[in-house]
Amino acid sequence: MRIAIIDTSTTRAAIISDGLREAGLTDLAVIDPGGPLVAQVEAARPEVVLINLENPSRDMLEDFFAMSRALARPIAMFVDQSDAEATMAAVDAGVSAYIVDGLAKARIKPILDLAVRRFQAFSRLQDELAEAKSALADRAAIDRAKAILMKRRGIDEPAAYALLRRHAMSSNRRIAEVADAIITSDALMGDLS
Repeated sequence: MRIAIIDTSTTRAAIISDGLREAGLTDLAVIDPGGPLVAQVEAARPEVVLINLENPSRDMLEDFFAMSRALARPIAMFVDQSDAEATMAAVDAGVSAYIVDGLAKARIKPILDLAVRRFQAFSRLQDELAEAKSALADRAAIDRAKAILMKRRGIDEPAAYALLRRHAMSSNRRIAEVADAIITSDALMGDLS
């Protein structure tokens, strides 16, 4: 597992690197927090990002949260102090593990494992939500297209659906795509009756 380490202190970054190596994680990239973070992290191509901040200012936290929103990777963030607002902002920004006053060599690997698992679980939930939204949109389009066909052709709902399905199969398209085309055509043609 390739890990990017971002720390405002080079001494602490070295300690973290040593702790990770002791845990058997040797593919590490230390990122300079003074440079462009997203570009450096993208260039390092890590599977996990570990951020350690001693006493982060609100602006510094915002910069790191903006970076975490831009990356589609698990992020474990260690801070020495925090408040409820910073914790909520970290969660909203997509930080997978937000640890306050808890950086210890022995805890780094389990926390990284937790961050990866939480990120994967959250990604699955996002995928499922996107699929559900898409299915609902498809269903709504199909229902609207059936209503248009029923009105225009004077047919019942099963016949309208059968017509949609038959046309989708003959044109090698999804039923929702055919439904979208009917809706668009109806909007362009207006009420012809």
